[in-house]
Amino acid sequence: MTQFIFKFSNCSRAGLTAMTVLFLSFAALNARATVFASGVAVAGPDRPAAVPEGYLITPSGYFHPSCVLRIEEGEKLLADGRVEHGDGTVETKAAVCAYPHYTPMGMLVTEDGRAGGAAVAAASETKQEETTQPIIRGWLESIYAITSTSYGEISATWTVPPQPSANDGQTVFFFPGFEDTNDWIAIVQPVLQWYAPGPWAVASWNCCLKGVVWESHPVKVSPGDTIVGTITSMCKKGLSYCPEWKIISEDATTGKKTTLRKTPAAGQVWNWGFGAVLEVYGIGQCSDFPANTSVEFTVQLYDQNRQLISSPGWIADPAAAGTSPDCNYGLNVTATQETVEY
Repeated sequence: MTQFIFKFSNCSRAGLTAMTVLFLSFAALNARATVFASGVAVAGPDRPAAVPEGYLITPSGYFHPSCVLRIEEGEKLLADGRVEHGDGTVETKAAVCAYPHYTPMGMLVTEDGRAGGAAVAAASETKQEETTQPIIRGWLESIYAITSTSYGEISATWTVPPQPSANDGQTVFFFPGFEDTNDWIAIVQPVLQWYAPGPWAVASWNCCLKGVVWESHPVKVSPGDTIVGTITSMCKKGLSYCPEWKIISEDATTGKKTTLRKTPAAGQVWNWGFGAVLEVYGIGQCSDFPANTSVEFTVQLYDQNRQLISSPGWIADPAAAGTSPDCNYGLNVTATQETVEY
């Protein structure tokens, strides 16, 4: 769920009939990562030492499989964590995670959703330490902007890259997203995701109401397809805080999309916008990245009045110096075009 590797969640294992709990098979964990039918990978032996065997890799770090839940099309995650089904019925209880979870760097997340109260400086040190190891895990490159009020919408368009030429059990995520600079508990994000051996897929994610990672039903996509990811306030214009948001991950080439409708912000004010993020797990060689050199995002960021921000003041957060493996890392930033290189 960057230096802002703090996309955390506590996990939940409720018996929610309308959601698919991502069941785990603990049998085949010898490979670097094992993918089961749902498409989410089980962390392999290259995971951080603190992360237990059998945990899942998500865009928000490592979670127990009972804490990664899916919202199907037509369902809605309510502000209190319950789920409303397409027929209007509502679950009687909200999902609550019974297991701890961990940041991409393996930091234990406390009950209130924070990584042990770590500050940005500590996160930077951890990022530096981890990326100089033989295996890269976590936010590698990102481009962000911060406002003193809040954002009302973000829309990003990018192209699905080729699949990696190597299959080492790695995981690759590309996405825009929103967070709260003052309360690093949650993140909302439309994600292009690749769990080895593929294929590419898109899904909308919300972490971490009551410590649970919520995923919309993934949609398979193909290299060359155009992806449009949007996060939009469902409230009237001008509000600093909106409790409900719509997250859409769409393949504009095929017309297929997957959505979290009116998904809750859990008290977060989205004043931290990410135009482009590359997050990876299990990268041990440059051929573990997609078999091209970069992905370019076209990004539109809107203020709380739903007005387009012509100059968002994007800030580049590049890969740490000395990152190993040493690949073609770099960031190119304009007001509307953001490119991550690898």
